[in-house]
Amino acid sequence: MKKGLVVLAAMCLLFLSGFVSAQADTIKIGLMGPMTGPWASEGQEMKQVLDLLAADLNAKGGVLGKKVEVIADDDGGDPRTAALAAQRLATQGIVAVIGTYGSSVTEATQNIYDESKIIQIANGSTAIRLTEKGLKYFFRTCPRDDEQGRVAVQTMAKLGFKNVAILHDNTTYAKGLADEAKGLLESQGTKIVFFDALTPGERDYTAILTKLKGANPDVVFFTGYYPEAGLLLRQKKEMNWNVPFIGGDATNNPDLVKIAGKDAAQGFYFLSAPLPKDLPSPEAKSFLDEFKKKYGSTPNSIYAVLAGDGFRVITAAMQATQSTDVDKLAAYLHTKLKDFAGLTGKISFDEKGDRVGEVYRVYKVDAEGNFILQP
Repeated sequence: MKKGLVVLAAMCLLFLSGFVSAQADTIKIGLMGPMTGPWASEGQEMKQVLDLLAADLNAKGGVLGKKVEVIADDDGGDPRTAALAAQRLATQGIVAVIGTYGSSVTEATQNIYDESKIIQIANGSTAIRLTEKGLKYFFRTCPRDDEQGRVAVQTMAKLGFKNVAILHDNTTYAKGLADEAKGLLESQGTKIVFFDALTPGERDYTAILTKLKGANPDVVFFTGYYPEAGLLLRQKKEMNWNVPFIGGDATNNPDLVKIAGKDAAQGFYFLSAPLPKDLPSPEAKSFLDEFKKKYGSTPNSIYAVLAGDGFRVITAAMQATQSTDVDKLAAYLHTKLKDFAGLTGKISFDEKGDRVGEVYRVYKVDAEGNFILQP
């Protein structure tokens, strides 16, 4: 009996050691994104991008002689769901996590990853305060709202708007961008005729549109997300109110046109990093060709491509440092990664983990619902 137990224990040890060895043969990178919920198209495309990049990298030998494994979890576009997703990912042996999209969602996970010594590279979270906390392992490939605010104000001045209404949704991102734009506009003497919030997720915004109309603005700057922007545009047209709208970068999604309808969306301006179709680099063109070959079309969202840039910079850091040690990787990203040839342009990070350089562009929706880069 004792001999049998010894043999059984030995077999278990052999099995476990083989399992650990197999696990050690992969480098795990997490992906946290909204795979379900109102922003599901963003999260699903983020996963497509990372799956493609990982497969391509592994076909070339992987990183440090090991295959890269992407472990995805769904944050649902919700801070509480995201915190649970982060806690699950933090137990999976990941070196870094890419994501997520919404600033308030990212904020709910930052301390979890930092305390777990896991590098986090956000792709769509632009709120200023995310990088003002002194978190050693936090980075983002997207720009910040103070840059976005400057571009928004420049755009409104260029278009000759004097009386501005600002509408947000009280999320970390939207309220932060609204406050930034308000301060910049007031400093240059522009009149703010309306400043208030809607409740995201509602189906009828005619009441707040009526208030906005009563303020008689030359333009409405909406700093919330594309589902609400689409409804606002559609219901504004139903009211026969023709005031122009400008959106922040969270309105950049083709679903905006589906929700609003082409007629209502026509003439809508929004700010964004360059869309995938407008990316000029050879790296971007090669990536877009590969993506189209695998999935049948090019990416709809720049935020999915920015997630891809997060994956590319962390794997480049591993190769450069010949290590998966997070302190070495963080130090490399902060101080030694310079003008990396990203899919969305050159990438460097400052001491806070922010991307260096100007990224934002202005787009306008045409009669066919296409997003056209403005000169």
